[in-house]
Amino acid sequence: MNRVLSMLVLLIASTMAIAARPVYPDAPTDQRFTFPRDHGAHPDFRTEWWYVTGWLKTADGEDLGFQVTFFRSRLDVDDANPSRFAPRQLLFAHAALADPKVGHLEHDQRIARAGFGIAEASEADASVVLDGWRFERVADPKRDSPGDSPEAATLHFKTHVDGARFTLDLDIAAIGPMLAEGADASRPGYSQKGPVPRDASRYYSVPQLKVSGTVARIDAAGRHDVKVTGTAWLDREWSSAYLDPQASGWDWIGLNFDDGSALMAFRMRDKNGAKLWAGGARRFVDGRIERYAPGDLDFTTLRSWTSPRSKATWPVRQAITISGTAVTPLKIVVDPLMDDQELDSRASTGTIYWEGAVRVKDPAGLPIGKGYLELTGYFSPIRF
Repeated sequence: MNRVLSMLVLLIASTMAIAARPVYPDAPTDQRFTFPRDHGAHPDFRTEWWYVTGWLKTADGEDLGFQVTFFRSRLDVDDANPSRFAPRQLLFAHAALADPKVGHLEHDQRIARAGFGIAEASEADASVVLDGWRFERVADPKRDSPGDSPEAATLHFKTHVDGARFTLDLDIAAIGPMLAEGADASRPGYSQKGPVPRDASRYYSVPQLKVSGTVARIDAAGRHDVKVTGTAWLDREWSSAYLDPQASGWDWIGLNFDDGSALMAFRMRDKNGAKLWAGGARRFVDGRIERYAPGDLDFTTLRSWTSPRSKATWPVRQAITISGTAVTPLKIVVDPLMDDQELDSRASTGTIYWEGAVRVKDPAGLPIGKGYLELTGYFSPIRF
C-alpha cells in the first residue's frame, strides 16, 4: 500500500512539474534593440551568449587566437518555486587560446547555477560573472542613454578569465557601430535559423573591435605575462528555438577584413550534412550593409582534419561563395591558424566542437583578413 501511495505521489508531482514548466518566448520579429539594456541578459529566453573571438599579436610578432564565451540557459524549473536553491538559470563559460607553438587548443571552462554571488548575469547591461571570470561593458556617462540607436551605449568591454594554463585580461573597444543581424533590413536583429520562422534568434554583432591587454602563460616555471594587441568580433544572441528539428549543427564565420569591412555567414546542416538554411550580412567600408538569404551562400569543404582524440572529422579549410542577382559577388577561402582547435566542452555544454582562428584569402591566395570559424554537430548532433 505504501509503495502504491508513493508511486501515486510521484505521478502527481511529475504531472504538476510538467504543467508548471516555463513558457519560453519566441524571438520577436518587430522589436528594435534598446541599449544599454540589450547588452544585458534576457532570462525569459531559453539560451543566450556573449561571445568574443579574435586574433592577438605579441610584442615578438607571434600570432595567437582567443575565444571567451559566456552562456546563460533557462532551465525547466517552475517559476513559482519559492526556493532560492531552485536552479532557474545556469551560467557556463568557455575560454581558449590557440598558439601554433603549442600545436593544439588550450582551453578551460566554468559552470554554475545563477546566484549566491558566484554566477550572475545583469539584465541592465553587459555584466556577467562566473566564479572569478567576467565579461562587462565599460560605461561612459557622457554617451550612455536608453534608446534603440547603435550609438546609445558605448561599445567598450573588458574580460578576464583564469584558466589552468593561461589567463586573459583584455580591453575590447569598437571603432564602428554594431551590426544588427538578419536577412530582412525591415526587421533588424531578427535572425531566422531554419525554414520555420520561430526557429530564430535576436542577434547583433560588433565587428572590427580593437583589443589590447595581457596574456599570461602558466607552466611549471611559473607565470609569464605577455602584452598583446589585436582585433576581435563580439556576438550577442538570445533565443528559445535556435535549431530546427532537422538540423544537426552549423558552420559559422565572423571575419574582419583588412580594409575595415566585415562578414558574418552561417549554414545550418541537416542530418545528411546538406544545407538546411543559411544567412549572413556583410558591412562594407562605407557602412553599407548587404544581407543574405539562404540561396546566396555556399560553403565548400577544401580540406578536413580528423581529431586523434574525438575521432571527429572537421572541415577546417573552406571556401565561402556569395552569389545572386541582388548581392555583390564574393569568393573567399578560410585557412586555419592550426588544425587542432577542437574544444571538448562535455563538462559544460555536453558536446565537442571546433572553434578556430582562420586567415581569410582571396581566390589567388592573397591574405585579406582574419576571423573565426565555428563548427558544431560533427562530433554528435547538437541539441538545445
